[in-house]
Amino acid sequence: MTASVQQSQMEKDRICAVNTIDSEIDTINRLKKSLTPESLTKALDYMQNSKGRIIITGMGKSGHIGKKIAASLASTGTPSFFVHPAEASHGDLGMITEEDVVIAISNSGESRELVDILNYCKRFGIKLIAITKNSQSSLGKASDVVLELPNNGEACPLGLAPTNSTTATLVLGDILTVGMIERNGFSKEDFNARHPGGKLGSILKRVSDLMHTGQEMPILDENSNMQAVLLEMTSKRLGCVGFINQDGELTGILTDGDLRRCLSSKILEEKAMDLMTRNPKTISPDAMTAEALRLMHDKKITNLFVVENKKPVGVIHIHDLLNNGVA
Repeated sequence: MTASVQQSQMEKDRICAVNTIDSEIDTINRLKKSLTPESLTKALDYMQNSKGRIIITGMGKSGHIGKKIAASLASTGTPSFFVHPAEASHGDLGMITEEDVVIAISNSGESRELVDILNYCKRFGIKLIAITKNSQSSLGKASDVVLELPNNGEACPLGLAPTNSTTATLVLGDILTVGMIERNGFSKEDFNARHPGGKLGSILKRVSDLMHTGQEMPILDENSNMQAVLLEMTSKRLGCVGFINQDGELTGILTDGDLRRCLSSKILEEKAMDLMTRNPKTISPDAMTAEALRLMHDKKITNLFVVENKKPVGVIHIHDLLNNGVA
C-alpha cells in the first residue's frame, strides 16, 4: 500500500468514526428530549417497591446490554440478574417470582423469544417494564410501563447492525441504575462492600482496613532514650516511631530519615523528645486509603499515624497502600 493510498484509507476511517459518533450522539440527544418523566418515575417506583429482584431479559444484542444493566443494578444495591428468554421457555421461568419486576428489552418490541415471559408476567401479575422503540408493539402493549427508545435508525451504513439502538438502551439502563442509587441512598461504603476486589475495592477501603495496630505499632513514651528508639524502630520495621505523653496523646514522630540526618557519635545520649518532629501529620481511621496516599504524596512522607481523640490507634505505611493497589 502506497503512502497516498494509506493516507486516503486513514481519512475514510476517520470520517466513518466521526459519523458513527455523531449518529450515536444524535440518538442520545433524541432520547434526552423524548424521555417521559411519568414513565420513568413509574418504572423506578415499580423497581423500588419490589419485594423481589429486578429481572432483565432480552434477545441478541439487547440481551448483551441487558446483562450489563443487571450487573450494574446488582453492584449498586438493587438485586438483579439476567434471564435468557430462550432458557426461560425451558424451565428458567421458575427463576421469576410474583414479587419480582421484569425489564424486557427489544428494539422492535416483536422478539418472538419474549412471548413466554410476557405471558408468564400476565398470568402471575408480575410488573413488566418494556424498553422498546415501539410502544404499540406486542411488548409495548403487554407492559405496565414503556421506556421508549428513539427511532433514529442505526449508525451502521446498512442500517441493520444494532448501534444507535443499543447505545440508547445502555443509557436508559444507566438512568435506571443511577435513579435507584439516588432513591436507595446507596453510599461509598455500600459500594465498597460489593466491590472488595480490584481497583475500586482498593480505592474505597478505609485506613482502618490496612493500618498496623496493637503490638505492631512502634510507640514509645516521649521521654524515652535513643537506645530504646533504635530498638523499637528496628523491631517494628516500619521506619518510624511515634511518641506519646502521659495522657497517651501522640506528640511526635521520629523516622529513619530523621535519624540519618541527626546521626552523630552522641546520638545515644539524646532523648527522643529532643529529636522528634512535633505535631506530625495524622489521619483518621475512617479516612479513605486514597486520601492517605494523597497526604503522603503531598507531604513527601512514607508513614502516617492514625489517631482518634489525639491518641494513636494505628500506623499506615505507603507500602501498605501500594501493595493493596491504591495508587
